[in-house]
Amino acid sequence: MTQLINHLAEITGFRDRDQLDASVVRAVHDVLRPLSVGIYRCVGEVGGERWLTRARIGFDDLAATADPLSTDIFALPELRSVPARRQCLLTGEVVVAGKVPQTSCFPIATEKEVVGVLEMQTARPLGASDRAMVRTIVRIYGNFHDLLDHSERDPLTGLLNRQTFNSALMTRAKKVVGSDVAESGRRAPSAAAALWLGVVDIDHFKRVNDTYGHPIGDEVLLLLSRLLRSSFRHFDRLYRFGGEEFVVVLDCVAADQASLAFERMRASVERFEFPQVGRVTVSVGFTLTDVSDTPSSAFARADKALYYVKEHGRNQVAQFENLVRGGEIVETHIVGDVELF
Repeated sequence: MTQLINHLAEITGFRDRDQLDASVVRAVHDVLRPLSVGIYRCVGEVGGERWLTRARIGFDDLAATADPLSTDIFALPELRSVPARRQCLLTGEVVVAGKVPQTSCFPIATEKEVVGVLEMQTARPLGASDRAMVRTIVRIYGNFHDLLDHSERDPLTGLLNRQTFNSALMTRAKKVVGSDVAESGRRAPSAAAALWLGVVDIDHFKRVNDTYGHPIGDEVLLLLSRLLRSSFRHFDRLYRFGGEEFVVVLDCVAADQASLAFERMRASVERFEFPQVGRVTVSVGFTLTDVSDTPSSAFARADKALYYVKEHGRNQVAQFENLVRGGEIVETHIVGDVELF
């Protein structure tokens, strides 16, 4: 019992979701010693959902492993390929399959939905007390997941909020961007990936609120957040910064790939028919980040590209670095709160 209490204390001490998932499977592994235990989430668009392994640990493993967030979604197992896990996700009920070994699937539920499945394989059927113990761990995990969502997410759209942006960008940049210093003195991105930051702003949104009222404006924001989710990958980070402004942080190797992703999103919004309002467009400015950036300096570059788009017709995508090379805008550097040319 002391071991379980210590693990529960550890679970509630994490704010990083990767560490949280690993802590949960480690707790079940250490207390019950199953053949394996893992946490799995559903990713992908409706009709093409796949299983992403968030954390998994085998009987003799020393640490949990997980699918890299950048894994090609089509390389992941299809939802239907694991029937017991799928049934658990869809019904929100514990599902048991087989006897020796036995697979037990426990739904991970928040106050809104089932967000994943904890699946464990055991050499023999779980007893009632062990099953109750796992359900308790999973319930605590779901409750803590809710607490994180309340502190990290925008209540209207469900996207990440501005307060989470600074620390998340710095942490992610260190993981994605290489540390080789380019001749310019800025750190160069690794060959494998680079991190791009885009600012997305709804064109003439004040007109929507003034014409149709704020409830309809809120509906536009909610539908736009769904379009953003469907336009980008499951591991790209989407933020609502307040009002009609959104931020996207994505991993791409090259500028043309990032530009294509933002352009695809822009076109998707332009084609969408918003109830009562009709057509709505967005303007986008984006920039390449590096490990020497602060969140404010990266955001300022993307915002400057956005401002250029707003001044030159709206409903377009522009990259800050291209605008500088073309002489359209002047590059500046942010030092503290001071902007230097």
